[in-house]
Amino acid sequence: MAGRVFFSVSMSLDGFIAPESTADLMGRQWVELQRWVFPQRFFRENLKLGGGGEEGRDNDILRETFERTGASVMGRRMFDAGEVAWPEEAPFHTPVFVVTHEKRDPWERPGGTTFHFVDDGVESALDQARAAAGDRDVRIAGGGATILSYVNAGLVDEFSIALSPVLFGTGVRLFEGVDADRVTLEQVRAEHSPRVAHLTYAVGRR
Repeated sequence: MAGRVFFSVSMSLDGFIAPESTADLMGRQWVELQRWVFPQRFFRENLKLGGGGEEGRDNDILRETFERTGASVMGRRMFDAGEVAWPEEAPFHTPVFVVTHEKRDPWERPGGTTFHFVDDGVESALDQARAAAGDRDVRIAGGGATILSYVNAGLVDEFSIALSPVLFGTGVRLFEGVDADRVTLEQVRAEHSPRVAHLTYAVGRR
């Protein structure tokens, strides 16, 4: 049985998930959004940063998200930023399908991550990710435009937001341009930790 399609992102209180400029994609705004992630034991394990780290619900959520994911999909903008920022052993450890307009051979990294470049649309990328994921779920990793494409196409089953207590005023808004007349949401879960609020929603179609 095929798994679910989901995304999970950190978001500021005013709705931003990334800076506007690609030059700043791994800069201050991203660091502030992800500040809840860095101390966690699973984050340290996954990036081979050594022992230690916090355990608790934040750590559990990171681990659960990783373990449910059998393949990921991302846009070219996110890949271009990550290509220079990720360690040699990229943190996905699954196949990753990059939605792009350019043909490129697969890029295999140590640790089980292989990036496949898909130049015939978001549905094709998802079909390939589903086949690779098997019974596990497919994560739409980002960025914002790619997530929005899948939401508006009715291809997302659920999503989770880690709502960070920061305000940015500018950047990439998660739902800028969403087809709100066609999307319904049902809250599945709401949890909080000392650093963020975790919100999970099931996505339906009107």
